Formats: sequence, C-alpha cells, structure tokens
Amino acid sequence: MNKHLIAVALATASLTLAGCADETSAQAAPAAQPQPIDVAQVIVQPVQSWHTYTTRLEAPQTVALMPRVSGVIDSIEFNEGDEVRQGEVLFQLDSRPFKAIVASLEAQVEAAAAALQQAQSEASRAERLTQRKAISIEQAQARTSTLRQREAQLAALRAQLTAAQLDLAFTSVVSPIDGVISRANITKGNNVLAGQTVLTSIVSNKQMYAYFDIDERTWNSAFNQVTAASRQTVVMQKVGQRDFAYQGYINFIDNQINPSTGTLRVRAVFNEDSKQLRAGSFARIKLAANEVTEKVIIPERAIGTDLKNRFVLTVGENNVLEYKLITVGERYGALRAVTSGLSEGDVIAVNGPARVGPGMPISPQTVTIDTSGVAFTLSNDNPQLVAKQ
Repeated sequence: MNKHLIAVALATASLTLAGCADETSAQAAPAAQPQPIDVAQVIVQPVQSWHTYTTRLEAPQTVALMPRVSGVIDSIEFNEGDEVRQGEVLFQLDSRPFKAIVASLEAQVEAAAAALQQAQSEASRAERLTQRKAISIEQAQARTSTLRQREAQLAALRAQLTAAQLDLAFTSVVSPIDGVISRANITKGNNVLAGQTVLTSIVSNKQMYAYFDIDERTWNSAFNQVTAASRQTVVMQKVGQRDFAYQGYINFIDNQINPSTGTLRVRAVFNEDSKQLRAGSFARIKLAANEVTEKVIIPERAIGTDLKNRFVLTVGENNVLEYKLITVGERYGALRAVTSGLSEGDVIAVNGPARVGPGMPISPQTVTIDTSGVAFTLSNDNPQLVAKQ
C-alpha cells in the first residue's frame, strides 16, 4: 500500500479516537452545583421613627460652697470626691473668737435683765405712790420711761446674742444638699471671707438633667402632642457605649420657640440609682416620634452599597439572585427599616453581596429574621430599650 495513504489512515483513526475520548469525558463530568445561601422573607413591622439629639448632662442642684462668716480654717471634715449628706459638716473654722463674742453678749443680756427687773420694781412702786399722792406725776413717768428703755435694751442685746450664736454655728460649714463633693480649694490654716471664698463645689447625684433643642418643624410634625405631664419616654447613650442603656422621660418643655434658632428647648430627666452618670458628660438622646407606621424590616448585613446607592439581592425565578435598589430608613439594633424598593413577601439574601452577586443561581436555605431584643416602638406603656444602635 502507498506509504502516504497509510499515514492518512492512521491520522484519521487517531482523531476519531480523540473525539470519542473527549465526548466520554464530557458525559462523565458532573454539572456545577448552585451555592447554598441563607435567604429570608422580609418582615413588615409597625415602627416609630427615631430622632437623635446630643446633649451634656447637668445636675439638678449645683452648689459653689462659700462660708457665711470670715475666719481661719481649722479642719477639713470630708474626703474629696465622696458622697455627702445635707447637714454634714465639711469645714470647721476657728470658733474661739465667735465663742468669746457669744459669752460677752450673754453677760450683757444678764446685766440688762437685772436692770430691767429693777426698773419694773421701781415702776410698780411709783404707781403705788402715785395713788397715795406720795410722788409727783413727773417722777412716776420717768420711772415708767426707764422701764421701757430697759426692755428695749434687753431686746436689742438678745437680738445681738442670737446673731452671734448664728455666726458661731456658721463656723461649722455644712453641706446644703445631698450629692458628690469635689476637692477642697482652700486648705487648713487659710483665712476665708464670708460670701467670697469658694471652698469647694457639690453636685446632686440622685437625678441628671439632659437639655436638648428640637427644631420647630420636627416638633410640629412628630411631637406636637407631647406635654411635660405625658412623661414621654427617651433613651440615652453615653460616649463610648454601644447601647442606649439609660431610660428617662421628658419633664420640661420650654414655653416658647427660640426665634433666633427656630428650636424648642426640652429637658429629659434620668433617675440615677446606678451612680454611673456624671454632670458634664456628653450623651446622645433618642426620642421616638408619636406616629407609628408599618415598614419592611431587613438585617443590616443584607444591604450592599453601590456607589451612592443601597441595594439588596432578592431571590427571583429559578432561584436566581436579582439586584434591587432600596431606600433605607431608621436602624433598630441589627435591623434596618426599608422605606422603598421592597414589599411584603420578598425574599432576600440575608448575608448580602459578600459571597454572591446578581444573576447567580443559588441553593436557598431559608432562615428567619431575628427580631428578639429589638424595640421597634417606644411608649410609656411599653418602655423597651433600644439594643445596639
């Protein structure tokens, strides 16, 4: 046989065998399995809009403690930074000069009392003598006048004695309120002036006030029905905290809108049983609007960001993921309200676009959106706290 014909026949046979082998391999390879992905049906929940304001805490009572008499500090009777009680002695001034004045006035009062007693006796005798015409009317009137002078002198000395006793009592500088005391500004041995020298400061610690300003438009649209008597509930978060762990209520609303800023001054009060709040602390206040509306709720982690847009991946026909733009609203713990783009019954990829993308077929694994521990509404009848804002 011709060598060229033999070569062509061998090549043809080789190609035929190779094609059969490729077809067999293609039939043997298994098809790629869709990726398993957690999906959940969105929930529709009645929610309230939250409004956040910044503030600094203030103590309801603050005292710059000053002495009521001048003198020299004899001792300091408190530990700096401790809690003090009303009436507790904090500073003791040298009381010896005041005791000497009191003793002198007590002696003068005794002398004036003795002089008054003598004047009363002489006036009584003059009255009897007058009846017997044994003394002139002028002499009797003089003794009566002396009696009135002695009474006035005794009253004046007693008033001076009372003032001196008060000054002596004021040498013990006491706390006018319950609260927490600061450091001593003046130490032992220093001279202090009445009503001028600031010895220390005290702030009350049973409650804390938080003042904040609400713009007029927001107040009229969301809080117009709120009054101080309704005790609208608020929650508060301190700097460095994740939770709004403190609950209080509105107890004061100013009587007019500030025309310069267009805002209304509001005050919330927080009872301080835990002793964790300090005056001057920076804090955030959250206040729920009165209106309750139904909105779609989804996990925060299900939301992706595409430039300026927010989107989620929904499960479409044949379990293929679809790209859907959304508009987000308030955050409630680990969940987020959606104001547009989703509706009841939609199913989303709960873990977002981290591992998947639009157009990808998936193997859905149905889970339930966890709403435990999250407050969607806040009312005085059901004052829940907002978790992990």
